[in-house]
Amino acid sequence: MRLFFSVGEPSGDLHGANLIRQLRRIDPQYQCVGYGGPRMRDAGCQLHFDLTQLAVMWFLRVLFKLPQFLRLLWQADRYFRAHRPDAVILIDYPGFNWWIARRAKARGIPVFYYGSPQLWAWAEWRVAKMRRYVDHLLCKLPFEVPWYEQHQCRATYVGHPYFDQLAEQSLDAAFERELAQDTHPLLTLLPGSRDQEVRSNLPILVRAAQRVGDQVPGLRLAIASFNTRQAEMAANIVNDSAAKIEVFVGKTAELIKGAECCLACSGSVSLELLYYQKPSVIVYRVHWMAKRIEGYFRRVRYISLVNLLATDRRFTSRGELYDARSADAREVPFPEYLTSGDCSAQVAEHAIRWLRDPLERQRVVAQLSQLRQLWGKPGASRRAAEHIDRLLRAANLGMRASA
Repeated sequence: MRLFFSVGEPSGDLHGANLIRQLRRIDPQYQCVGYGGPRMRDAGCQLHFDLTQLAVMWFLRVLFKLPQFLRLLWQADRYFRAHRPDAVILIDYPGFNWWIARRAKARGIPVFYYGSPQLWAWAEWRVAKMRRYVDHLLCKLPFEVPWYEQHQCRATYVGHPYFDQLAEQSLDAAFERELAQDTHPLLTLLPGSRDQEVRSNLPILVRAAQRVGDQVPGLRLAIASFNTRQAEMAANIVNDSAAKIEVFVGKTAELIKGAECCLACSGSVSLELLYYQKPSVIVYRVHWMAKRIEGYFRRVRYISLVNLLATDRRFTSRGELYDARSADAREVPFPEYLTSGDCSAQVAEHAIRWLRDPLERQRVVAQLSQLRQLWGKPGASRRAAEHIDRLLRAANLGMRASA
C-alpha cells in the first residue's frame, strides 16, 4: 500500500518518521511518499519536497511563500491523479494541510490526521472542515476524542508521540555526572525552539532567574538552547543583565532532569517537564494587541498541555485565563502566564517557594507523577500505525468483496 504524507514542522517530521517505522514493522511493503523532513527521509519516505524548510508562523511570511505553497499543492494533486495513494496522512501544519485534505477528498482518497489541530482551543468553527475533509482523527490528548465526537468527527485516542521520543532518547551520561557533582540546586531556563520565542520570552526568564538567585544562595542557573544561533542570542541577553547563567546547546533533557525546578516558554517542552516530573513555571509573551484579540477566540483556560490534562475544567466560553493567584490554582501543577508585560516577579515567587519549601515542591512532583502514569506512556506511534493499518485493510477487504 502507498501512503502520502504531508508534514510541515520539525516536530511533525520526527513523529512522522516514527510512524513510518511502525507501519513498516507491521508490513515492510508500505510505500511512503510526500512532503516531510530529513527524519522522514531517513525512515524510508520518498520525499517530494522538504516541507519543514517552509515552517512559518506569521501571516505576512505565509503570503511571501504563497506561490511555493500553491505549486506544492498542484504537485500533490497531480500525484493523487496519477498514482492514487491508498491514504493521505497529515501531521500538524493545518493551514496548508487543509488544502491537501481537500484535494485528496476530491480524488476519493481517505485522509488521516495524526495529531489533530487544536481546534477545541481557539477555532471551533473550523471543525466543519475537519468533518468534511478528514476521515479519521488520531488524537494526542484524551479529552480531544469526546470533543470531536460531539462535533460528528471520527476520532481515536492514541497518545502523544512526544513520549515515544522521550522514552527512546539517550542522555549524555558524562554531562549528567558533571551536573551531579555540584550539590547546589539547579534552576533551568527553557526559552523555546523558535528565534522569536527566545527573543520574546528569555528576557523575562532571565530577570526571574536573577530574582530567584538573589533569594537562594548558591543557586546554579542554566539556559538550554535549541541550537548554536539561539545560544548566541541567549548569551547576549544574559550579558545585558547582571545574572550569572551558563548557556548550553543540545542538553535540554539533561538540564531538565538535573534541575530542582524550571522556568519555561510554553510549548511541547511542557510534556518533557511532565515526563521528568519537574515543578515549572510556564510563560508565553505576546504583543498586547494579539493577547486581546486571541482572548475573543480562546476557548481554554490554560496554555500548557500538562495543565489541560490535569483538570476537567479546561474549557471556557468567555476566554478567561487561569489565574495563578486564584484559590483553585493548585488544581493544576504548572503556574502559567500568558502575558504582554513583565511577569518576572510573579514567576520568581513560584521558584523561590519550591526551592525553600520541600513539601510544596513534593506536592507538585506528586501531581506530575500521577499525570505521567495516566497519560505519559510511550506507544503512540505503534498504536497509530496499528489503527491506520487495520482501517486500510478493512477498507480494502470491503472493496474486494463488493467488486
